[in-house]
Amino acid sequence: MNGAAPAAIAGRRGGCQQRASGGRRSPVRPAPVPVPPPMAAGRRTPPEPGGPPVLLQGVFGAGPTPGAAVYSLALTARELQVRRPGSGCSAGPDAALRLADCVGSTAFPAAVPAACFSLVCYPLRGSRWGSPSRQRLERTFRVCLAPDAEGNLRIAQAWSRRIRELAVPAVPTQDGDTYGVLPRPCRALVLLNPRSGAGRALEDFQAVVQPMLAEADIASTVFITERPHHAHEKVRDEDLSQWDTLVVMSGDGLLFEVVNGLMERPDWEDTMKKPLCILPGGSGNALAASINYYAGNDHVAKKKLLLNCTFILCKGLHTQMDLVSLSTASGKRFFSFLGFGWGFISDVDIDSEKYRRMGNARFTLGTLQCLAKLRVYQGRLSYLPAAPEQGTPAAARDPQAPITNGRAGRAVPPAGTEAPGALPADSLLVPLSQPVPAHWTVVPEEEFVTVYAIYQSHLGTNLLMAPAAQLHDGCIHLFYLRAGISRVALLKIFLAMARGTHLDLNCPHLCYVPVRAFRLEPRAAAGIMTVDGEALACEPVQGQIHSRLCRVLSGS
Repeated sequence: MNGAAPAAIAGRRGGCQQRASGGRRSPVRPAPVPVPPPMAAGRRTPPEPGGPPVLLQGVFGAGPTPGAAVYSLALTARELQVRRPGSGCSAGPDAALRLADCVGSTAFPAAVPAACFSLVCYPLRGSRWGSPSRQRLERTFRVCLAPDAEGNLRIAQAWSRRIRELAVPAVPTQDGDTYGVLPRPCRALVLLNPRSGAGRALEDFQAVVQPMLAEADIASTVFITERPHHAHEKVRDEDLSQWDTLVVMSGDGLLFEVVNGLMERPDWEDTMKKPLCILPGGSGNALAASINYYAGNDHVAKKKLLLNCTFILCKGLHTQMDLVSLSTASGKRFFSFLGFGWGFISDVDIDSEKYRRMGNARFTLGTLQCLAKLRVYQGRLSYLPAAPEQGTPAAARDPQAPITNGRAGRAVPPAGTEAPGALPADSLLVPLSQPVPAHWTVVPEEEFVTVYAIYQSHLGTNLLMAPAAQLHDGCIHLFYLRAGISRVALLKIFLAMARGTHLDLNCPHLCYVPVRAFRLEPRAAAGIMTVDGEALACEPVQGQIHSRLCRVLSGS
């Protein structure tokens, strides 16, 4: 027999030998199994009626030890079908391991002359309480088809290699070059803040994330931050060519550091093509919750959310993500991936910092405290709608056309092409010292409870603020609450936001508009401003969307 033929069937040579009770050696005699013809690795057999084509098939032992039950395996492009001896093909497989749930497969020697191959999957399993969650499932199969250990190992390796190939996510083609997949083996730089959230990030990484990365053939180098801006300095100054992805295990604030550190590099255009990954290790975990939502998963939190996000990293599918450029009156410029806020929401975020050991519960307590001392903030809010009305000047419809006092100016080159290392131009904005362009909308009211411009779906793990948001929709989702809302009505809005139904309340004080740019000008330096959960000085600020400026592990 050709030892490289993984489809050879146990029993044709008698399989592995075991010692019988009388001391004699006799062949293992499994129950009769429908035996398909031998097949070389990678060759297809005719598909079952109504079923997908079978790429590999064979009969193997269950588990690494001799004498275990024997199963018939059939590998298709989507699953590994497992059948017990004697069960017909028409009855369907006894188990089907979806390759979409598989993160890795290995082959290894067993007791001579056998070898084994295994695969690790994380299927979604239902729960008696709460949402389904991913649970680890490992299956190992014993190969004893060839007369020698080397031949059996080759068969095991062929199966393992084919499983890994088929487990790679299919790259969507509808958006051209939008999607990609991490290479294997993969090298990841993990930036971890051990003090974020409840202070369990390092422990959770070692217990949950690290074993899954090893199963997925992702080698991780862990960098533990020791002070504010430590991650910012690391990614700004480090040679990042040695890693395929940058992983942040913390809250959203650490990713804000990483993004802005990368944007300060002279080679930022190339570096921002390196996929970023967020693993929830903080309190809010808004981007992690958003990515979990985009992937079509049910709402989960804590360890379930960490498992889902780590699974997304292990599968390796990444896509592009919008960033927003924010400029302040004091001359600072930031790049934001989540949102900018002023007023009530920012008050809750920053005032609850002292309760961070409570995890996500800190925001509940902070909300109640801020409700008790509800404030009103005065300022002017202006924006450029995402969908221009009929009759809007052409310059406003073209995101690359610069605008000065409402008039189209000199054409701006595509972002990053003005000069080597030049940052993308804010072509939709005029200086803060000038009035907004004439075709912008100026909100007539100037008293607000809160203003929040968000570019992801979730404001926090339990707050689905912008259900229509996507990673690269080219849109800022602008919410503002006008003064005069009662505490009861405000509380109802945040309770409904847990389900993403707050706009269904039709509250007259709550306004939502999708925009491409905005400006906020407080009358006084009152209230807290935040960007991606980090506090800013209260001053005039404006921002615009920059489409597809970075890449992120997405899962869909």
